[in-house]
Amino acid sequence: QVQLVESGGGLVQPGGSLRLSCTGSGFTLRSFAMSWYRQAPGKERELVAAITNTDGRTNYVDSVKGRFTISRDNAKNTVSLQMNSLKPEDTAVYYCNARYCSGYCVTHWGQGTQVTVSS
Repeated sequence: QVQLVESGGGLVQPGGSLRLSCTGSGFTLRSFAMSWYRQAPGKERELVAAITNTDGRTNYVDSVKGRFTISRDNAKNTVSLQMNSLKPEDTAVYYCNARYCSGYCVTHWGQGTQVTVSS
C-alpha cells in the first residue's frame, strides 16, 4: 500500500520556524522527484519547493526563496521542508508529492498538514 505521511505542522508566530517531514512507504521514494505544495483557503494549490531524484537539484516559488529549504534522505524514505521566517501568508495546508515519469507518470499525494502562522 502506497502512503505518504506528513508531519510537523502546527501553529507558529510570525518569524518562527517549522520543519515538515514526509515519510513514504510502499514505493521506492529514491526514484521519485519530491515536492511540497500548499493550498490556502480559497486559493489554488501551488508548488512551493521541489527536489529531483537524480542530482538533488532544488527549486522554490519566489515567495519562499531564502526562507524555506527542501531536502531528502533516501535511506529513511523521507523528504523535509525547513521553513524559517514564517509569515502569515504562509498559512496553508501543506502537501507532500512524489512523482515518477518514464513514458507515463505516477503521482502520489500525502493527506496534508496544516501550518498556521499567527500571533
